[in-house]
Amino acid sequence: MLEELERRNYAPGTIHSYIRTVEHFAQHFRCSPDKLGLDHIRQYQSAMFRTWKLAPNTVTQRLAALRFLYIQVLKRGWSAAETPYPKKVLHLPEILSQQEVARLIDAAETPFQRILVMTLYATGARRAEVARLKVTDIDSRRMVVHIRGGKGRKDRDVMLSPALLEALRTYWRGLRHKPSEWLFPGNRWHTSSRPVTPKVLWTACQQAALRAGLEHKHIHPHTLRHCFATHLLEAGADLRTIQVLLGHRDLEETTIYLHLSSKHLSATSSPLDTLRLGTPGEALRSA
Repeated sequence: MLEELERRNYAPGTIHSYIRTVEHFAQHFRCSPDKLGLDHIRQYQSAMFRTWKLAPNTVTQRLAALRFLYIQVLKRGWSAAETPYPKKVLHLPEILSQQEVARLIDAAETPFQRILVMTLYATGARRAEVARLKVTDIDSRRMVVHIRGGKGRKDRDVMLSPALLEALRTYWRGLRHKPSEWLFPGNRWHTSSRPVTPKVLWTACQQAALRAGLEHKHIHPHTLRHCFATHLLEAGADLRTIQVLLGHRDLEETTIYLHLSSKHLSATSSPLDTLRLGTPGEALRSA
């Protein structure tokens, strides 16, 4: 299965997720997957909801992994009618105000965590994309940041904020050992030949949120991506531009930010505001 995934050039994160799912599936039934069939898949799907209380989107991802195994690797049939994907659930993400984002950045525990949080918000990039930024991806001549190999193996460019550029230069001057490849090298002294892991960015956001008194907002790196898009929309950017900056394949993915923009919500009046109502006392007397 691993070889088949690699031949099809699946993303490393997808490969890891698919392999883990099949491993868990086999361990659950204490049996090799090639000896399991449709009834076992249906039992596993039920257990994901009843026993492990997994979210519908997670169940869909795990079913996709099993579908790949049985169709592409074991060359067996797959009945979508017998193992239907669950209905998607759309939850609106948490959005911070610009003042709260400023508090979050200022509350970062170390200068390194501060520049990570700033880069997440200034670019709207995913945490894995920020973690794998290279020094050469910061193009100060064109004032763009090159995002390489994003979701779906797609490259894109986003704007390079002058404020971020200045912060990156300050960060660079403070490094004892100047990296030759990765913008954010791993290990405690930032001297590794490998980049930081996405978990480092997650930790930076969590600790900054705690210090800023925003832990109740459940802030993670993707929160800053949502804030980037929503604040751009409120500043007058059009949805198509935001779609390109985020690297969304479908414009429908981007329209969620219309639900999150306070500017767009407040621009529409409630029908209650057009009614001519009497005072509560007058309403009781007429009744």
